[in-house]
Amino acid sequence: MTPRVRFAPSPTGSLHVGGARTALFNWLFARHTGGTLVLRIEDTDRERSTDAHTQVILDGLGWLGIDWDEGPVFQGAHGERHRADAERLLAEGKAYRDYLTGEELAAARATVEAAGGTFRYDRHRLALPEEEVARREAAGAPYAVRFAVPDEEIAWEDAVHGRISWQGRDLDDFIILRSDGSAIYNMAVVSDDAAMQITHVIRGDDHISNTPKQVALYRALGYPVPVFAHVPMILGSDGKKLSKRHGATAVGDYQDAGILPAAMRNFLALLGWSPGQDDEILPEDELIRRFTLEGIQKKSAVFDTTKLEWMNGQYLSALPAEELLAPVARELARRDLDVGAADLAPIIDRVKARARTITMVAEAVAIRLPGAEVVRDAKGVALAEKLGDRFAANLRVAREALESLPSEVWVAAELEVTLKAMAEARGMKLGDLMQPIRVAVTGGTVSEPVHELLEVVGREEALRRLEAAA
Repeated sequence: MTPRVRFAPSPTGSLHVGGARTALFNWLFARHTGGTLVLRIEDTDRERSTDAHTQVILDGLGWLGIDWDEGPVFQGAHGERHRADAERLLAEGKAYRDYLTGEELAAARATVEAAGGTFRYDRHRLALPEEEVARREAAGAPYAVRFAVPDEEIAWEDAVHGRISWQGRDLDDFIILRSDGSAIYNMAVVSDDAAMQITHVIRGDDHISNTPKQVALYRALGYPVPVFAHVPMILGSDGKKLSKRHGATAVGDYQDAGILPAAMRNFLALLGWSPGQDDEILPEDELIRRFTLEGIQKKSAVFDTTKLEWMNGQYLSALPAEELLAPVARELARRDLDVGAADLAPIIDRVKARARTITMVAEAVAIRLPGAEVVRDAKGVALAEKLGDRFAANLRVAREALESLPSEVWVAAELEVTLKAMAEARGMKLGDLMQPIRVAVTGGTVSEPVHELLEVVGREEALRRLEAAA
């Protein structure tokens, strides 16, 4: 049948980059194959699941440009079906009631561990006498339902890792229904995936330990076993699992930091998947065209923030300034900057090639707006100290030359000619004229060409800053 995949986040926190990458792989596979992507919110953790977290996840997916064909479906709404599947296993003798209390299990565990052993649930050793079971049943004692794991090989052909095999005897008889009648994760997932006719389960390889339990449940219930594709984990620069100690991990943090959704999507796609060629800047349609499960790599991927910012810079450079107006304006508004009637597009066009994030674009735009406070960075301070008295003298030379240009010819080409002529006439190195101008106008030593910088800042503002710096 046409592939059906699902992304199934738990609404217990933000959408993190690992979850976003899993969502993206499912989305790319569905779009590549003409299949269906179902969004399922696994909200069975009632204490930690919140509507606010659900909205954060939806917003994160929307920002990334990941849409879905069905859903969102909420797992908590299907508890009756989960219970019905578990009770069918109970009726068919493939599961059994466990009347042991938590205290009794804890005592059994303590006994084994005190003797130096590793505790495993053993239905034969821990079984209560029949009369005790009958007594507790008659008294209406609470019980959990455990799946009787068959003593056989449980194997599947993983689309990423190849054949993976477990032995049933190595698994505990795991609980599928709690004493309150609610389904445990593995039971709910199998019931949902079967009901939704999911054909491929693409998820992180931290779920591999759950898969033999789920395969056993599929078989016991007579449901088709989907194709499993367990994708590699994302690591930090130190080779350990990505976490908050490595910096930002939530998708929203990167949105706030000025990463473009297209760049984030491109970057995440290459974490653990190879497009088959060396090119790295891949637009959405190209990602969809090339994506296959065979391209997913077995080894873990490293989240390289420097590479993400480089890639984001490539996208920034390629975008027309008009498409950056809205995000840059939002960032300026966050800084309480009123741009008024300022025409931001020409300024953005000049600065975007040297920026790596929307935040950096906004910072560069802000310093070019009328009335901005110019604060010298370390390199700006160093240059002024290196030139000494020549710093102010050179600025006055520049101002004298530029002041002769009226507003109607204050354009990059005329500014360039004027400054070069002044430097030549004074026998000055061009850099000794241009660099002080940069520092005076922006506070730093790096910018677009000086004649372009002066044009976007404007005549009156540029002359004011040169005078102030001198």
